[in-house]
Amino acid sequence: LGRVARLAALCRALRRSEDEGDEPGWAQTREEAEAALRELQEVVRPLREPGYGEALRRKAERARKRRLRLQRRKHEARAAKEEEAARAAEREAKIDQWRAKCIQEVEEKNRERELKAAADSVLSEVRKKQADTKRMMDVLRGLEKLRKLRKEAAARKGVCPPPSADEAFENQVESLKTLLKTRTELYEAEERALRVMLEGEQEEERKREMEKKQKKEREKLLQQKLEMDSKLFGDPAEFPLAHLLQPFRDYYLQAEHSVAALIQIRHEWDQYLVPADHPEGSCIPPGWVLPSLPTSDTWATAVR
Repeated sequence: LGRVARLAALCRALRRSEDEGDEPGWAQTREEAEAALRELQEVVRPLREPGYGEALRRKAERARKRRLRLQRRKHEARAAKEEEAARAAEREAKIDQWRAKCIQEVEEKNRERELKAAADSVLSEVRKKQADTKRMMDVLRGLEKLRKLRKEAAARKGVCPPPSADEAFENQVESLKTLLKTRTELYEAEERALRVMLEGEQEEERKREMEKKQKKEREKLLQQKLEMDSKLFGDPAEFPLAHLLQPFRDYYLQAEHSVAALIQIRHEWDQYLVPADHPEGSCIPPGWVLPSLPTSDTWATAVR
């Protein structure tokens, strides 16, 4: 194509030289045009040879297939990259979810620990107040005993205090006893309230632990059920709805979507109920009967 364009340009130059009457320029341009024509003829000569078109077609077909192969590889590499990015995003999402769950558990434990520490601190303060009240009661009893001993010692010496002094002492002691008794009852009520609160927190913690344990058990049973269904009916994520196993899945799982189908299947199974030790039969298994592993390479190939 480059040679054809050059030859066309030389032809136009020849016309201009002829119109302008420039014989030297016209002769030089003619020589260049003849040389370009000979080069073009040399290039075009193989096209007239037999079989060259077929060889050129095969070469073009190989180039086309190579382009398609490169495009397919590029598409597969892009798809693999996108799939890897999707898996990485899924892993990141799971890691973030696990991290958030761990952070939440740590925060809950810290809150429970802080609440328990605060309750223990308040409880220790209440117990300290109770101990102080008990010590004051002991002091009052010691004062009463000391006054009694001193009164007896003074009586032996012939010294008797006036009755007003005894009455004033007894009134003061009774007033202090009443005050200490009131404070003792108040502190006991505070202690009972704190103990009830602590027991409630412990009960809530036990309940949460039980719920977590039950949730793990449910997830474990669900995972076992999914694995069993995958072995029996194939992985639903790998098979489209139009897969050849779909009718079998619909048949064996129809009881999960229809009460009438559940009643009919249960009625058919109930006809064959026998005790575990029956000589002519066996009882219905509690779950799915998983297929045994392949015993030959041919069978394994068919399963795959």
